[in-house]
Amino acid sequence: MSDVVRWGAFSCALVPVVLLVSGASLVGAAGTTAGLTAVTCVCRALLRKSERTAARVLAENPGRHRNRRGRIRTGAHGGGRYFEGRTPGE
Repeated sequence: MSDVVRWGAFSCALVPVVLLVSGASLVGAAGTTAGLTAVTCVCRALLRKSERTAARVLAENPGRHRNRRGRIRTGAHGGGRYFEGRTPGE
């Protein structure tokens, strides 16, 4: 998340400078800065809320066991064609 916020802050600083260099008015550049700052703050708040919710869900429900590669194990050896206790003859 920190990289996203850093890029947001960078764009909040860079875009008004580019607008001023390209001939936009000071008021227009200031308005753009305010808008970008507001959007960045809202996105940061939503990202933090999403991370907290995900952490809470994982803490409440650990879920299935995952192997070294992060994959969910299903069955005796983590794979196979047959599932739910069925055999080829059924």
